[in-house]
Amino acid sequence: MSNPLIQLLVLAAIAIFLILRLRNVLGTRDGFEPPKVESADPQRRRFEVIEGTAEEVDHDIVDLVDAASPAAAALAQMKRAEPSFGVQDFLGGAKQAYEMILMAFERGDLSEVRPFLAEPVAEAFRSVIDARAAQGQTVEAQFLGIRETTLTGAEFDPQTGMAEISVRFVAEMIAATRDASGNVVEGDPKAARKQRDVWTFARPMGQDDPNWQLVATG
Repeated sequence: MSNPLIQLLVLAAIAIFLILRLRNVLGTRDGFEPPKVESADPQRRRFEVIEGTAEEVDHDIVDLVDAASPAAAALAQMKRAEPSFGVQDFLGGAKQAYEMILMAFERGDLSEVRPFLAEPVAEAFRSVIDARAAQGQTVEAQFLGIRETTLTGAEFDPQTGMAEISVRFVAEMIAATRDASGNVVEGDPKAARKQRDVWTFARPMGQDDPNWQLVATG
């Protein structure tokens, strides 16, 4: 047997031996399995993740207003002043308040919603209600639902802690005003119409009273 052939056989035997050794050490894998990397120090790993990422985005704010807008900055200040405050939660409450206050105004009875009205707004509503009563007018109204709710502005005064949030509502309702004889003088008792309003709510943040007041309408 020639020397080159002997050398080839020896190399082949070494290669087979190494393959078998590696198979025993590494085992076998079926399909793709990503490598697992565990930090020896969990606290160190947690620190690196936090330190290596940008400040977490608050979707409770940026899903509603532009992240670079003054409204976003004001909302962030509100949440710092009152960590339990949630913008989405506020909007949910604002929708309920809108329906309650609007229907109370149409019925001409503000007693149940009076705590949610700032004095100037309550006076303005009351003047319209009194004018209707003086003319013998009544309103028939049915609320069909809110179709759009948009946060249009927010302001926060860090000195006083007072927060203001403006919301645009688009609702559907049926409303008709009748005179003392029952004749329709405004609206249509059989047709739905769009109701569009921008209302501004305010309250001091960090106070025990969680209720917002309606301070302006438009």
